[in-house]
Amino acid sequence: MREYSTPLTLDLPTAGNLTDAVVRNAERAPQRVAFSRRPPAAAPDADWDDVTAAAFLDEVRGVAKGLVALGVGAGDRVVLMSSTRYEWTLLDYAIWFAGAVTVPVYPSSPAATVELALGDSGARAALVETSDHLALVDGVRGGLDALAHVLALDEGAVDDLVRRGADVADDVLEQRRAAAGPDDPATVIYTSGTTGRPRGCVLTHGNLMTEVAVTLHELGTLFAPDAQESDDGDGGGADAGGATGGDDAAPATLLFLPLAHVLARVIQVGAVTAGVRLGHSAGAVTLAPTLRSFRPTFVLAVPRVFEKLFTTASQRATADGRGAVFDRAVTTAIAWSRALDRGRRSPVLRARHAVMERLVYRRLRDDLGGRCRFAVSGGAPLGDRLGHFYRGIGIPVLEGYGLTETTAAITTNTPEAHKVGTVGRPLPGAAVRVDDDGELLVRGGQVFAGYWDDDAATAEVLDADGWLHTGDVGEVDDEGFVRVTGRKKEILVTAGGKNVAPAVLEDGLRAHPLVSQALVVGDRQPFVAALVTLDAEALAQWAQGHGKRGGPAELARDDDLVAEVQQAVDAANAQVSKAESIRRFVVLDRDWTEEAGHLTPSLKLRRNVVVRAFRDEIADLYR
Repeated sequence: MREYSTPLTLDLPTAGNLTDAVVRNAERAPQRVAFSRRPPAAAPDADWDDVTAAAFLDEVRGVAKGLVALGVGAGDRVVLMSSTRYEWTLLDYAIWFAGAVTVPVYPSSPAATVELALGDSGARAALVETSDHLALVDGVRGGLDALAHVLALDEGAVDDLVRRGADVADDVLEQRRAAAGPDDPATVIYTSGTTGRPRGCVLTHGNLMTEVAVTLHELGTLFAPDAQESDDGDGGGADAGGATGGDDAAPATLLFLPLAHVLARVIQVGAVTAGVRLGHSAGAVTLAPTLRSFRPTFVLAVPRVFEKLFTTASQRATADGRGAVFDRAVTTAIAWSRALDRGRRSPVLRARHAVMERLVYRRLRDDLGGRCRFAVSGGAPLGDRLGHFYRGIGIPVLEGYGLTETTAAITTNTPEAHKVGTVGRPLPGAAVRVDDDGELLVRGGQVFAGYWDDDAATAEVLDADGWLHTGDVGEVDDEGFVRVTGRKKEILVTAGGKNVAPAVLEDGLRAHPLVSQALVVGDRQPFVAALVTLDAEALAQWAQGHGKRGGPAELARDDDLVAEVQQAVDAANAQVSKAESIRRFVVLDRDWTEEAGHLTPSLKLRRNVVVRAFRDEIADLYR
């Protein structure tokens, strides 16, 4: 059994709650730009409007008074169901100002998930985004006696709340706001349900304040303006982009992950606490032009986003007749990053890197707005190849590890201590232990107190000594860096008794531009096999270059395409032993989607759903 802990070297808050930061910001720097916002349907290159710290406080108070007028009481749960937009953050803080508890729900959630969140939490009110959401809630609210109010953003919910609360006195609201302490619930976040029925994780104000305090301490470089200076004009001046905010060197981040995701939520709270200008974007299709317009200094994403950015850049280079140059740039970037680990870069590598900087890397950084110096990744493993690639082009991707139950990250890489392929070391005050069966156990101030109204489920994962049993399998090296190798329940045991962690192979497969998703199978089977789906955009580019016609349905059995996917399989197999390697695979004629239930809203694979849906294809692999 191996254990590693990081000593607590900072004072954690012992009083107050998350709303204190909003009040403090408005008192200390009322005219500082806290947010840049624009309508959700705005064009990707539209201008951004500034919201000062003082204006945000005024808006939050106005909406919070409306919630009080509705009858939302201290400790009441309020469901918040919306895409990522400025109003999400506004409503979140307004709920806390009213002394209530936010229950976030993904905007793409089906009726059953919405009904569970509303009913299980006993929500008093629901704040949704669209008329479709209104109809969805109306369709399931019949048996929900506690649910008294449902308002939609697109039908004027914010203005309606402000009008309703006009007569609520300032001192009444302030009493509500100040009453909550670190031990009081701030939010109930329902897990994605990848391994069973979703459960409501109760996170307190103290959990979130602890997480933000230690994260800001460890990742201070991201939030400090003096760390965001451009290299020889690389980032341009204030007139180079569309975002406002005055100081072009000031830190800023654009949130585009759903704010129902705990990691996005922590970045939101961290940005507000640290005074980092925050923007929102809900459109993945228009993400690239939005990034160029907003020009963040750091971004947060899940691995799938980084994979898509890489694939898009590769496709663009191939279409421009520069595919070979891009491939050399990739090789050079990875070699450069690995050389950083060794502490020595040869003159030849320096020269090659300088050439690729002019030809390729600067353009790639421009895709992220031109000022981005770091990225944060969580939710799933990024993979060594992409990790080295992004660090090699000048944007280190800092991977961390955590669960909803740990208020997002409990370990993280930092700018000063970065080991590609790991999820970093425990944050200050946290500890990681590898149990005898390889399971990762974690402990720290950000670990939740339990599941909502479910003591039995809490006892299954949280022991008497405060160790959370994560269900993940991993290892800790001598320097304290943690490597996650898979899920305990997802470890495959072949008929020959070989334990196989699917994640390593699946990450390797997804590194290929043509591959969208992959599922490795082989439990109690004579060998390991895989299901592979195709990326539609990359497939179209490949088909054009090879004189082929059709989409996935027509090309899934094409010999040339199967040979291309075989290269991805060979590359993945190179990372494991022969007994663990993929012997057979099938290319499916359709991708896995959230709408079909194959993926969670945070793009994690629902293995049980996929295995059930494609049981015939899996059976064919072993015939």
